[in-house]
Amino acid sequence: MIASINPATGETVATFTAHSGEEVDQKLDDAVAAQRRWRRTPVDERTALLRRIATVLRDGSDEYARVITTEMGKPITEARAEIEKCARTLEYYADNAPAFLAPERVESDAAESGIVFEPLGVVLAIMPWNYPFWQFFRFAAPALAAGNAPLLKHANNVPQAALAMEEVVRKAGAPDGLCTTLLIDSDRVAGLIADDRVAAVTLTGSTQVGRIVASQAGKALKKQVLELGGSDPFIVLADADVEEAAQAAVKARFTNVGQSCVNAKRFIVDEAVADRFVEAFVERTHALTVGDPLDPGTDIGPMARANLRDELHAQVERTLASGKAVLLTGGAPVGGHGFFYPPTVLDHVTPGDAAFDEETFGPVAAIIRARDTDHAIALANDTEYGLGAALWTTDLQAARELTRLIDAGAVFVNGVVASDPRLPFGGIKASGYGRELGVLGLREFVNAKTVWIGPAR
Repeated sequence: MIASINPATGETVATFTAHSGEEVDQKLDDAVAAQRRWRRTPVDERTALLRRIATVLRDGSDEYARVITTEMGKPITEARAEIEKCARTLEYYADNAPAFLAPERVESDAAESGIVFEPLGVVLAIMPWNYPFWQFFRFAAPALAAGNAPLLKHANNVPQAALAMEEVVRKAGAPDGLCTTLLIDSDRVAGLIADDRVAAVTLTGSTQVGRIVASQAGKALKKQVLELGGSDPFIVLADADVEEAAQAAVKARFTNVGQSCVNAKRFIVDEAVADRFVEAFVERTHALTVGDPLDPGTDIGPMARANLRDELHAQVERTLASGKAVLLTGGAPVGGHGFFYPPTVLDHVTPGDAAFDEETFGPVAAIIRARDTDHAIALANDTEYGLGAALWTTDLQAARELTRLIDAGAVFVNGVVASDPRLPFGGIKASGYGRELGVLGLREFVNAKTVWIGPAR
């Protein structure tokens, strides 16, 4: 049984029976048949579907946002923004996919030669709960434009969101079987990856799960894109605008209740400005409203599951047990119903502490004090992860050089790390490989085929 639990109340709001083996088998057959037809559909017709999906999302924004909020706890204003971001990304690929997929001509003396981009087939998407609509559509938009068929295995705590997205695509007029949701437990994923009807795999999830999926897909010799965990540094140098950095830092850490792989997690601050930064950061943290996520005035809703809250609190306790870190605010679960954890700030965190070494997936900020710029960069890179990073400084020329020294898939200078459909998104090291979004995201799941045509004789 797959259950949908409201994290604000702890109540079960819906249950679903997992798809049987026979049902999964039929859905796979339908997806293969639909994709074989879809790949022959002209690209302008494929992109027209993307525009219709965007329209359906916007028309049902309030409904879909409420599904997100009641199923994983995101504040309703952020849930509405998530739906809009999906719509804008669909429209981006509707506008740009024809150019991204256009054949590339290569000069040849006696032949017509070049590269054509063709879909791989049915692509299994193993998706997380934290951005239940966005994580899927940022993959599905380019995948559909390229002629692939998305097969969604969503996190089992967001089954209503998973089924709602299948309904959105169907309402937009997609061919039957082209975009399919499977309600199955995780132990059945290995069989899907091994199935010859599945051509490739994309996963957004933890590094631990990424290693398992990479092993399974590698054994099957299937293309994979892995967007995994992160412990993003937010570096504040001595010459930064401290007030602006602190204001941005609160957003960078506590958006989505701190439950994002690309949230800033380690705030590495030059000791020359650390006291000023901490004071401003804590003051703004205290201004956040914790409460009912359906209330538009709420900044921090519940965490998505009780076990996630428990794991986060254990990390806080282990960090404080080291004897170096200092708790400035928060630090204990909120009593009553639901899975609430208050915005928490830990100061004087050092390497070896749980809040430094591990990914903290929730509303906990770790402040690390650096001796100077070189030390700050070394601390930023002292992690197994390499997803995003933010750098705050008024010396933009130095910043351009420093960005090259930071181990990450993206570095934002004087800004909060965020995904943009125009730019590739992904990580290095234990944060995974491959890219989503932009032209690179579209070309992850295509066959770049060389075509050479000699003169007729």
